[in-house]
Amino acid sequence: MASGTETGAALGYEEARDELIEVVRRLEAGGTTLEESLALWERGEELAKVCRNWLEGARARLDASLAAERGAEEAED
Repeated sequence: MASGTETGAALGYEEARDELIEVVRRLEAGGTTLEESLALWERGEELAKVCRNWLEGARARLDASLAAERGAEEAED
């Protein structure tokens, strides 16, 4: 798992997703102190936000591309 010092802006989607999977695995496995569990939970929330931002950005790009394609088709008609 990454050190947790990287900011969300520095993480790519796949990197954030993989680290989030590891955080969830560790939380589900148990055996951590309350303080460690809270830190993992907080990191997981940060990583989930990074993933959500990447996915929203990708969705916006797809929507823009589809809208441009529709506009080009309508201009041809």
